[in-house]
Amino acid sequence: MAARRGLFYTRPDVPIDADALHLVLYPDPTLRVRAAPVEGVDDDVRKIFRRMLEVMYEEQGIGLAAPQIGVSRRIFVLHVPPNDDDRTLDSDPPSATDGPMVFINPEITALEEAPEAFEEGCLSLPDIRGDVLRPPIATVKALDAKGNTFTMRCGGLLARCVQHEFDHLEGVLIIDRMTQMSRLRTRLAVRDLERDAGLR
Repeated sequence: MAARRGLFYTRPDVPIDADALHLVLYPDPTLRVRAAPVEGVDDDVRKIFRRMLEVMYEEQGIGLAAPQIGVSRRIFVLHVPPNDDDRTLDSDPPSATDGPMVFINPEITALEEAPEAFEEGCLSLPDIRGDVLRPPIATVKALDAKGNTFTMRCGGLLARCVQHEFDHLEGVLIIDRMTQMSRLRTRLAVRDLERDAGLR
């Protein structure tokens, strides 16, 4: 699979054609840049996160960060639907959402309990999965789709998803956080992506 290259929007003053945005794959450089803060929730920002939701659903993901569509802005979206097993809306803290959510300029304000290992994948690293250690409870503060501040404490897969997407805004990928065994197991697949991008 050839790596799809992003449009690499890193400057907040550059107009963005949201319709042209698409999922980018490792090792696209946008994935390694610390994203810039969003100055205000205007029509351009709304176009970006609406396109992010479209791409997330098209790719059958539960979360997506703006760098994954080539936009270096501090935005991520997620939708972790409930299931009959371990994802619920009424747990304390909740481990699912009742619909899509938008997080603008998010901050993780608290992480609770000892990190746990769980297998993660990433839309920008197709066919690469590995164990990542993360605390099971996280509190995040952000602006919503209307520019209002909210705080959410979450657990389970929802907490993991928040941490995963926040990492993207810092230029951090799951291959940086995998256990040593998972890194060894996935290194050939990572090299294949680098080779497809012409880096090897």
